[in-house]
Amino acid sequence: MNSGVERRGISIQQSDLMCKRGCGFYGNTVWEGLCSKCWHEENHCPKNKQIEDDRALAERLQREEEAAYASSHQGAQTQTTSTSSKTVPMVKRLFASAPKTPASRDAAGSRSSSVSKQPSVECDHVTQHFVDFLKTLPKPAYDIFKRCHAFTENIAHKKVLVCEDFSESVQDFYQNMSEYLHTNLKGSSDQSETVMGEVERYVMGRLYEQLFCPEHTDDKKKDLAMQKRIGALHWVSIEMLCVPVDEKLPKVSDSVERAITDLIDMDSKRVPKEKLACVTRCSKHILTAVQCSQKAAASADDFLPTLVYIILKANPPRLHSNIQYVTRFCMPSRLMSGEDGYYFTNLCCAVAFIEKMDAQALNLSCEDFERYMTGGESPQRPLGLRASSSQNGFREEPGAGMPSGLRRERRKEERCDLENDLIQWKDGQVLSAFGVLEEPPVRTQTSSIFTIDSDNVEGDSLPPPLQPQKFAG
Repeated sequence: MNSGVERRGISIQQSDLMCKRGCGFYGNTVWEGLCSKCWHEENHCPKNKQIEDDRALAERLQREEEAAYASSHQGAQTQTTSTSSKTVPMVKRLFASAPKTPASRDAAGSRSSSVSKQPSVECDHVTQHFVDFLKTLPKPAYDIFKRCHAFTENIAHKKVLVCEDFSESVQDFYQNMSEYLHTNLKGSSDQSETVMGEVERYVMGRLYEQLFCPEHTDDKKKDLAMQKRIGALHWVSIEMLCVPVDEKLPKVSDSVERAITDLIDMDSKRVPKEKLACVTRCSKHILTAVQCSQKAAASADDFLPTLVYIILKANPPRLHSNIQYVTRFCMPSRLMSGEDGYYFTNLCCAVAFIEKMDAQALNLSCEDFERYMTGGESPQRPLGLRASSSQNGFREEPGAGMPSGLRRERRKEERCDLENDLIQWKDGQVLSAFGVLEEPPVRTQTSSIFTIDSDNVEGDSLPPPLQPQKFAG
């Protein structure tokens, strides 16, 4: 370790977490430092304009068709009713994201295959939970379910090769449903937020198998690369990251284990909201560990390096896919503000730091860093500290503070001395064995008569042994 280099901890400013456009919401490294709102505005304005143009064209064609149909069927009320029912599907075909008309046999096969990905038992459970929740709502409950069910069926049957299209469709649905609730649901904003949470649970619960780690993306490849990267950094210690945590304290050690468990448990959840809840619980356990170690409130400079340390210890499965899943399909309001958004943004920053971690970040020489990464050698103890087995504290390791070259020479000399001591001990044991063999043999006298009951003092008082007897059959 370089003694002349000043130790640098992992620090991050509050401004680094915010959107680069200064809108006041949290940014995300996946969106190039922007929040979801600014990202969509910056990257999807041309597409949104095209959608609006298509919608205007569809409405104009609908009016023309209604006028032509009404002129040819004047005076028939039943025909007028059928007119509206026939024109609505046409409008949907014009600007809907997927056709809803009867499909061909090949398309039907693909639909059945996409639906087969959904575990029926889980989907039934999600649907029943959503229906039970909607029963507590007033009149718009049926319309809410109808909209959500139609959207999930549309996505489940859609053939899209770009995952961003799925993400955009889901985000647009969230926005439209939020506007619908704001207009039709007579209640507080908290009630609308609760309904949107259940909408997200229903939609993502039914579409999880299709939208999590899609086959047409490189999410699986990046998951393996991330897991391999974290595994190669197994030697990174608390001292190298300047983590203010004392794991010798039972309460601190328990908080660290709970944080690791919550981070690993994130992969078992199906809804973005539930995955965010795991990140929040993990972060709160980290804050508890830091506070118990320092006997003071934890700061952002204490939290981020501890989060990096927890990620390295946990090596959570499919970390990249889970982050992408939350980023693509979580409700924007949760990621842009609140404690869930803050902790998730820190998680993204910690993962980005791990991906770019180098020798300078850990205050190591490039040679030592490469040797540790390739598994050629593991560091004994950063900062020259080695745990003492007889005391609760730490004692300084001989040679601490020396340059790495001198330390290696000293360890080489110690190994040579140890080998000489082992050789001398072996020679002494051989000579001792020869001395025993050269001594005259020891003669022992044994009794010529030996019985199994010879050690039994009271053997005479035992009853006579049983004799075999024959019985006439």
